[in-house]
Amino acid sequence: NLLEGLVRLLLLIGYIWGIGFMPDIRRVFAYHGAEHKTINAYEAGADLTPESVSRFSLTHTRCGTAFLLTLVLLSILLFTLLGPLPLSWRLASRILLIPVLAGMAYEYIRWTANHIQSPFVRAIIKPNLALQSLTTREPDLQMLEVAITAFKTMRQAEREAV
Repeated sequence: NLLEGLVRLLLLIGYIWGIGFMPDIRRVFAYHGAEHKTINAYEAGADLTPESVSRFSLTHTRCGTAFLLTLVLLSILLFTLLGPLPLSWRLASRILLIPVLAGMAYEYIRWTANHIQSPFVRAIIKPNLALQSLTTREPDLQMLEVAITAFKTMRQAEREAV
């Protein structure tokens, strides 16, 4: 189970790295970077203009990429601890435990984001931030404008829903 999990992790990272060379995906990753820069600027209280937002980091502690890596690592840990199982039990355990593991990964990401000032937390999230270097690219000003507009539209929709 440990070897299987590590192979899956390496395949995931290799896949993300490989698709990062495709021009269309590089563009998607640049929009992903624009999203991170926008939320980082908002959380810092900065003006939401492309010029201002461009100065912020491409990484974000609550990124979906971090969630994905955390989920994979938790899966490796849990399924290794379960040990070898008959095929039917192995399939059932993976289907039934994925929602539990997803919940654990979500809460872990939230917890680390709320304790980011801790040196321990900053150390344990380094793999999550490192993986984001594969899934984000530096956006241009037009991409930042799109991200800012999308963010403002979402905030307006949230206000209207309340």
